[in-house]
Amino acid sequence: MQLFMKPPFIPPVRAALAAALLSLGIPVFGQEPRRDEPIRVEVDAVNVLVTVHDSKTGKFITDLDLNHFSIEEDGIGQQITNFSRQTELPLAIALCIDTSASVKLKLDFEKQAAKDFLYTVMRPTDKALLLEFDTGVTLLQDFTNNPNEITKVIDDMRAGGGTSLYDAIYMISEQKLLEEKGRKAIVVISDGADVTSRRTFEEALQMAYQAEVSIYSISTSRMGADVDHEGDSVLKQLSEGTGGTVFFPYSEAQLTKAFKTINEELRSQYNLAYVPSNRRKDGSFRKIQVKVTRDDVRVRHRKGYFAAPQQVSKNLPH
Repeated sequence: MQLFMKPPFIPPVRAALAAALLSLGIPVFGQEPRRDEPIRVEVDAVNVLVTVHDSKTGKFITDLDLNHFSIEEDGIGQQITNFSRQTELPLAIALCIDTSASVKLKLDFEKQAAKDFLYTVMRPTDKALLLEFDTGVTLLQDFTNNPNEITKVIDDMRAGGGTSLYDAIYMISEQKLLEEKGRKAIVVISDGADVTSRRTFEEALQMAYQAEVSIYSISTSRMGADVDHEGDSVLKQLSEGTGGTVFFPYSEAQLTKAFKTINEELRSQYNLAYVPSNRRKDGSFRKIQVKVTRDDVRVRHRKGYFAAPQQVSKNLPH
């Protein structure tokens, strides 16, 4: 097993970040950052995974072509330079399981959920890793294309300690997914009740943006007597902000349905790429909006990205 060591803090530019998140309806959770250096996000082409649903039936729409799409950045139209249907491209999946004390009574449910997910979604060309988080964040199994290697480790997980959800998302995005190519997804199984992270909600979300990863959350809160509405809200905001979605299963049948939906969605997406017309390196948050020229559809994608900040050269004293 490899323990993720906590990296030094490199928080975002707080005022611009908070304003950007609030403008998207994303609440700002967490604590104050400890340093002033921003996360550096170098952007050339921007890739956007897009999911399109029929608004009446909820079914995924997979027969669109380039002419059906347009994309705007901060309200300004952009030229789409690459278009593809993401039906068979390999997936890199990070499975993150909450093993904190708050989910102790639900851990067996989480374990079974994780196993079912792997066997439902993974294909021979895909790869997945397993991470657990409580007070700390631990990589239990690195990337593998064999789900059996992960399920063997899942059986040995035990619950205890705090909940470091934001640290888990930040670390897995930065250390394992940032340099990965192609389609990347984080699947979180948790009640969302973060209490011990050193990273903040907005830092975790920004790093997920930087890694171009979609977060899919499965809440365990409905599996007990008490529902954690704040935790559910956290999972919802993390998922919707990155173009993923959140599920609130209350039975094994509901869980199975959630897995099938995630699997179908991951095989039914479109990838759009464009080179931003705004070339300024100002560290600002750029809003993305994708439009589809077909009636009665719902479009889902990540809300935007952070531009690279201007590099400031420092002259050494003579």
